[in-house]
This record gives sequence, C-alpha cells and structure tokens, in this order.
Amino acid sequence: QVQLVESGGGLVQAGGSLRLSCAASGSISRFNAMGWYRQAPGKQRDLVAGISSGGSTNYADSVKGRFTISRNNAANTVYLQMNSLKPEDTAVYYCVARRSWSGTYDYWGQGTQVTVSS
Repeated sequence: QVQLVESGGGLVQAGGSLRLSCAASGSISRFNAMGWYRQAPGKQRDLVAGISSGGSTNYADSVKGRFTISRNNAANTVYLQMNSLKPEDTAVYYCVARRSWSGTYDYWGQGTQVTVSS
C-alpha cells in the first residue's frame, strides 16, 4: 500500500519561506509523476507543481519563479520549496503520485496546512 506523508507546513509571514517534504513508503522511482496540489477554504484543489520521473517540472502560473519542486529518489522524498510566500498561498497542501504517464493522480497524502499572514 502506498503512503505519502507530508511535513513542513506551518505559519509564516508574507515574504517568508517554507519547505514541504513528502516521504513515500517505498521507492518513488515506481511513480512516473509526483506533485503538489493545494486547496484553499471554499475553493477547488489545484495543481501547484509536478515533477516527472525524468526530472521535468511544471508549475501553476501563480507560483512560477517562487516555488521549486524537486525529488530525491534515494530518500524516497519529494520537496516543495516555497519562497516569497503570499497570503493567497494559504491552503492545505497535498502530495500526489501516479504510476501512469498522464491522467489523474492515484495516490494522495493527508495534507499539511500552510498559513501565510499579511
């Protein structure tokens, strides 16, 4: 059974930084893609960033230039470095993974809260 466990969320002031981590049970090399979604209160879940098994990355326009996704296959962990945080980045952040090359993500973590104060 696949488990994704997020950590690193918290409260930060606008302009600050946080790094989220997602530790997977077992090798992340089996996933063709991993990523991070977020959901703010009253809003839908949106993809923030994704990374393929080959290291290709993609980002939502709202976070380009501020967030960086990376993966450490040896540590079975995916990271999301978030800089220049804004109050509108406040949300629950979820780590996701899929085995397929495209389509919906099969596996979701439990989420970690990020709150950015103004």
